[in-house]
Amino acid sequence: MAIATDTSLLHLLHRAMQVGTERFARELGDNDLTARQLVILKAIAANDGASQTAIVNLTGVDRSTLADVVKRLLQRRLLARRRSKADARAYQLTLTDDGRSAVAKAEPILKAVEKQMLAVIPAKHRAELMTMLDTLATAA
Repeated sequence: MAIATDTSLLHLLHRAMQVGTERFARELGDNDLTARQLVILKAIAANDGASQTAIVNLTGVDRSTLADVVKRLLQRRLLARRRSKADARAYQLTLTDDGRSAVAKAEPILKAVEKQMLAVIPAKHRAELMTMLDTLATAA
């Protein structure tokens, strides 16, 4: 039986993301934290008290997805949210102690998974790959 392969950029990026997501979930175990949630938690940790709009701008995660992720992280008590004193329409986000613990546990696992994935790329091309991916991601 022949194996169908699709060499479209979107398909290959999606497949690479699937592989990374599956590895991260397997290595993290029953924590139920996704790589995207970790990126958002890390952005909030680095920008304590930032608004959801600021986190959208920092991460590139669209507004509706970010709102959904924030809702889930609030339910899990990894985040705290309060109205901004400067703008009553905006919320300020901060990590809870549980949120900081989740980041501390998950971040080394994410780095290990990324290292495993990059290991299949020749070392001399890894930085170039990351630069190209960043270019693609920020071009929009």
